[in-house]
Amino acid sequence: MNTSIIISELKYKAIRSSGAGGQHVNKVSSKIELSFNIMDSQGISDEEKQRILNKLASRITKSGNLILQCGDTRSQHKNKELVIKRLLDILKASVYIPKLRKPSKPSKASIKKRLESKKRQALKKSNRRKPL
Repeated sequence: MNTSIIISELKYKAIRSSGAGGQHVNKVSSKIELSFNIMDSQGISDEEKQRILNKLASRITKSGNLILQCGDTRSQHKNKELVIKRLLDILKASVYIPKLRKPSKPSKASIKKRLESKKRQALKKSNRRKPL
């Protein structure tokens, strides 16, 4: 995954933020909408594209675009930085392959120790009973 190529392929659109605000909110478009076409990207290998499409299937449009929005701050530039960081984090998380778990067995010493403690506990309980 080549982040510099991915960043160059991004498309941005500035839109008006929703929510409370004064007269200023009607004039500025500080919210950023980012769209990234996964299928046309040169910065992602075919294997990585397949993993991303499988993991992010619910977030990708029919045309293969991943759309993210950010209106956290009042600055358009800061929102742009935040949405790029968010996209790269999402892509890295979806490409990550977790290590396979190797099944392990308990050691003979730990098995012996466990069985001895069980016998000790059983003996303690049986000694507390009333004699027959």
